[in-house]
This record gives sequence, C-alpha cells and structure tokens, in this order.
Amino acid sequence: MLGPVILAASRSDKMRRIVSAAPVTKPVVNRFIPGETVDQVIPIVEELTRAGLEVTLDVVGEDITEVEQSYAARDAYLQLIERLAELGLGEKAEMSVKLSMFGQALEGGHELALANVRPVVEAAAAIGTTVTLDAEDHTTLDSMFAIHEELRRDFPQTGCVIQAYLFRTEADARRLAAAGSRVRIVKGAYKEPAEVAYQDKAEIDKAYVRILKTLMDGEGYPMIGSHDPRLIAIGQELARKAGRKLDEYEFQMLYGIRSEEHLRLAAEGHRMRVYTAYGTDWYGYFMRRLAEKPANLLFFVRSMITKN
Repeated sequence: MLGPVILAASRSDKMRRIVSAAPVTKPVVNRFIPGETVDQVIPIVEELTRAGLEVTLDVVGEDITEVEQSYAARDAYLQLIERLAELGLGEKAEMSVKLSMFGQALEGGHELALANVRPVVEAAAAIGTTVTLDAEDHTTLDSMFAIHEELRRDFPQTGCVIQAYLFRTEADARRLAAAGSRVRIVKGAYKEPAEVAYQDKAEIDKAYVRILKTLMDGEGYPMIGSHDPRLIAIGQELARKAGRKLDEYEFQMLYGIRSEEHLRLAAEGHRMRVYTAYGTDWYGYFMRRLAEKPANLLFFVRSMITKN
C-alpha cells in the first residue's frame, strides 16, 4: 500500500523540498544515481563494461515547462553520445529517453518531442548504438508509440518500453513482437487508475508473464526489465521454450539494485544491461525507485533516523 503514497509524493513540491534538504538524502540517492554529470558517470560505464555488463544511460528529468528545457535535454544526450564515441563505448551503452523531457507535454509537444529526439537517435546510430523510448503514464503512450513507429522507419533498431500493469499492454505486445523490434518489458512505476491498470501485485505478475511469453514467441528482441528472481527464472524458461539463444534477449536491472545478480547472469553468458541514471533532476526518479521496492524505502527511513 505504500507504493501509491510514494508515487503521489513524487509529484509534490513540498515533499521534494523536505527530501532534498534531508542530510542523508545525497548518500542514499547515490546508491541509485551515481553522478550528476557526464564526467561523473563515464567512469561507472567503464567499470560496468569491464565487468562484462552492458549499460543503458538515462539523463534524469521529466517535468519541463519551457521549450528551451527540451533543447537542453536533447543537447545533454548529444554530449553523452559524443563522450561515448570518444571512448569507444558505443556498442556497450545505449540511451533511454523520456519524451516528456523532450517537450511532449508542451503545446505542439508531439512534433517538438519528435524533432528533439530524432538527432539523438541519429547520433546514437552513428556510434553503433541505439535509443529506447521509455514509457511514462498512460496518457502519453499513444504519442510515444507513434514517435517510435516514425523513428523506426529510418532507425529500425529504436526500442520502446511497455508496462505490464496496463490493460492495453497485451495488445501492444502482440503488435510490437515483430521482426527487428526491441521491446523492454517492466511492471510499471506510475500511479495509474483502476480503469486502465491492474492494482494487485499478483495480477501484475501474471500479466507480465503473459506479455513476456508473447515477446519471446515473437520475432523481436525482448528486454526483461525486472529484479524479481521468480520472473527472471520464468524469463529464462520462456526463452528456452521459444528456442532463443542467449544473445537473442537480455535482462535489464537498475544500477545499485541486486548488483551481484547482474554479475551472475553475465557470468552465465546472458546479456545483462545495467540501467544507469544520472543528472541533477533526480527527485522523481528516486521516488519511483522507493515505490517499486519497499526495502528501498526502509533503507532510506533507517538512514534518516540514524543521521538525525
């Protein structure tokens, strides 16, 4: 029951001020977000790739209110891609983008977001990597999928994210499970109404398995976004039954969560990608990580009690 409360707090300016001012916040946030700048995150990418892992990089930030902020988001990703190219890391590190950062919610936002994300996708392709369009709340998804379809005409490797807790997602998965597609499946981390999303964890897990089976049986490239040991094992079994080789799907987990499991899967020959976020606008991202896993919240609260 704590999850919805935390998700509501992620949109609260008052809670943002309280959490940001707490002395313990920064060291706890650093567990999930290892830096605020490109220079701080690049050594993390190098460390992870040396360990046999791959990386997804996310410049955090969502609630922009000015067109100029969308240009800044675009430029931040272009700077990141330039640094990855200099270090020869393109094939090991992809980008994940939220179209809200690129102006999707502003007036004329669909066209603005497409215009901003296209040069990022183009630059990523030039260094041998790709971009995945992240899923946000359900009201943004038709626009996201339309932009995804448009980008894939020139850059077919462009990926997208689907969320198991939404009722619509099973149909989306059937449409997306086509040759050449790249689809990351996650449970979902936004507060959604009962009219559009499952509210019960068990129902969400069942939907996740059904959707993952659709992806595994399809002709695309499934990306399993989960830290749940049971779902990871089910994913391995579904891949085996579908006759997939180890390089025909991958696992994705967040930086700072179950790091030993990252290494275990990679040692077994699986493609294991670590979702690594960085940037100064960390609050919304951080709060959703707390909402996803109660243990994260308990870790944070204990730290606050100890420090204060």
